[in-house]
Amino acid sequence: MNAADQPEDDVLSMPRGWDAAFYVLTTLSAASMLVAEAGEPQPVLLSVAAIALLMVAYPFLGRRGLLTGDQVRVRVYLVLLVLVVATASGASSLGTLLLFVGFSQIWLLTPSMRSGIAWCAALTVAVAVSVFTGQSLRATDLPELVGQLGIGLLFSVVMGWWLTRIGRSREQREELLGRLRAAEAELAAGHHAAGVLAERARVAQEIHDTLAQGFTSVVMLAQTAQVDDGRASARLEQIESVARENLAEARSLVAAFGPSGLLSEDLPGALHRIAERTRTETGLRVDLTIDGEPPEDRELQVVLLRTAQEALHNVRRHAGATRVALRLTTFGQHVRFTVQDDGTGLAPGSADGVGLRGMRQRITAAGGTLLIENTDPGVRVLAELPMRETAG
Repeated sequence: MNAADQPEDDVLSMPRGWDAAFYVLTTLSAASMLVAEAGEPQPVLLSVAAIALLMVAYPFLGRRGLLTGDQVRVRVYLVLLVLVVATASGASSLGTLLLFVGFSQIWLLTPSMRSGIAWCAALTVAVAVSVFTGQSLRATDLPELVGQLGIGLLFSVVMGWWLTRIGRSREQREELLGRLRAAEAELAAGHHAAGVLAERARVAQEIHDTLAQGFTSVVMLAQTAQVDDGRASARLEQIESVARENLAEARSLVAAFGPSGLLSEDLPGALHRIAERTRTETGLRVDLTIDGEPPEDRELQVVLLRTAQEALHNVRRHAGATRVALRLTTFGQHVRFTVQDDGTGLAPGSADGVGLRGMRQRITAAGGTLLIENTDPGVRVLAELPMRETAG
């Protein structure tokens, strides 16, 4: 962040801002003393030389100590500051202008309110002694001198309190910003981790719904071919067909596409294909009915196709059925998909497996509901989902 982007109080409290103010004020004070005290050049020249020494020492002692935290450099510079301001104040009536430089430098360099007040008091006393002795004041002038320097000291304390308050506010703001950045980083890391886990779960579910089911079919067909020599050739052709479909699904997953069947055909065509494959591989009677216009939303098509795949996979593995009916019905702004078999039904207390959990998650994420219940006979899977309007 550059200085133009920072709040105004940050710019004023930056060391470079103080540097410019220091050099401008000391130069003006030295020039004023030279003009006003031209008739007495020796003490004025001595004071100007002391001011020049202070200007040279500041970058190496005061500023360096401030930036590095070296308090020894800072204290040496503050001692020199007190001596120079006191010397200039005693040599010229305009030397007290350097009090503004001295007070501001003290509050810039001191680490606490207490030490700032102590150094300001020391500077005020040193200037008072130097002015009283150097300018040959009378005792009657002492109250006026004390009053003027007292007002200057009070001003410096108020200025120090104001600067300290600004500094504390800035520190608190920086602390809060640090906490906010840490919280944002932690939140971003949490989102990233959650995204990674969600993507892993999605890929795992895609693999289960496509490749795993396909390989299960391959295994079942291979086992059937081993005990059915008369149909071995047909079984091998089916194994080749399933393997090719699995290869297409794998390529679709790698390319981050949806189901490969939906890349080359519509939803009714994909449903007919998996129904025919199930019929061919298992001998089940598979009836497919489509009522109404199928949804055009691709994401909804993916959910419906995956639901059909998982439901048929469960029927062929667990139901012991001879017939299964699939029905896709569109009504209003909703679509209903039903899979009904005539098998043995769900065992009491049976829990959802990976496939059923994935089916529920897909349908719930799409804003739909899923009902799986025993009927007489068999099991009915009923999914209802809202249809979204497609752009176009």
